[in-house]
Amino acid sequence: MTSTSTPSVTVDLGGRSVEVPKGGLYDRYRMDPDLDEIARDPSVSSVDFFRRLPKVRVDSPIGPTLTPNFYYRISTTRLTMLAPTRAIRTRLPEDLAPLELVRGVGLVSVMFFRYDVCDIDFYTEAAVGVGVRPARHGAPGFVDLLSGLGNDHLHSYVLSLPVSSDIAQVRGHDGYGFPKWVTEIDVDIDTDRVSARVANADGGTDVALSARTPRQSAHPTGAEVSSLTSYTEIGGAWHSTLSQTNVLSSGTARLPRGVDLQLGTGQVSDDIRSLKPFRTIQFDVMTEGQNALHMPVPIAVPNGARA
Repeated sequence: MTSTSTPSVTVDLGGRSVEVPKGGLYDRYRMDPDLDEIARDPSVSSVDFFRRLPKVRVDSPIGPTLTPNFYYRISTTRLTMLAPTRAIRTRLPEDLAPLELVRGVGLVSVMFFRYDVCDIDFYTEAAVGVGVRPARHGAPGFVDLLSGLGNDHLHSYVLSLPVSSDIAQVRGHDGYGFPKWVTEIDVDIDTDRVSARVANADGGTDVALSARTPRQSAHPTGAEVSSLTSYTEIGGAWHSTLSQTNVLSSGTARLPRGVDLQLGTGQVSDDIRSLKPFRTIQFDVMTEGQNALHMPVPIAVPNGARA
């Protein structure tokens, strides 16, 4: 949602009118940024990561657009939890299979994102995701897990993905097939603490997180790049979306203590409860990073992948 105190302009995305900040990055560049100008922003450490990722123009459900979508300064946090595979399966489409740590135990994540500088302007986001086995891959699940962790390339299916801005909702829902809606989301992440809150339809708390930030380690740009592939259905066909994160400062706590995840009333909390998580095994915080989000591409997913 665009702040009422910020002047806005109306743009068209696949026939839908969306308000964006006047003079913001989307208003000025329409996904075709001047990287030299972006580099002058004091909050952006470097744009070298993006110079190696040329954009291409593609057709999409939101009209012709350039991909990938660049995020020049972001901060994120992720709770990874164990959950019964039986509960996870009830939330997955039949064509996808959960990624298992051991037999009967899968992985679920609760994530919060703050995008301070990006092609579609500032917004915040939260997500509930399930680890799944890579599509078109026949190796045992534990092999998939080791391969994904070793290469820092995991695969997921997202249950809920609320955002704080209209353009993020329209692009994410119509263009990518993600379950996005607009609500108030507060995300603050620094080297001392993490705090986040997602509001429900009545203004109350859907889900909230509070914790001390794990000790951070700095990385040169391009030295630590992780990837995530997400699966969505668009127009009845499966698609995969690649997200590449350039990690600049991050830290991890395993079997963390003092992480306060509060479940309230709303879709995000309902999704978490439905998965029946029973133990938090990892808490990741990235106080500074960058991201390239590619447009989804069609992919063949074998029928009955759970077998």
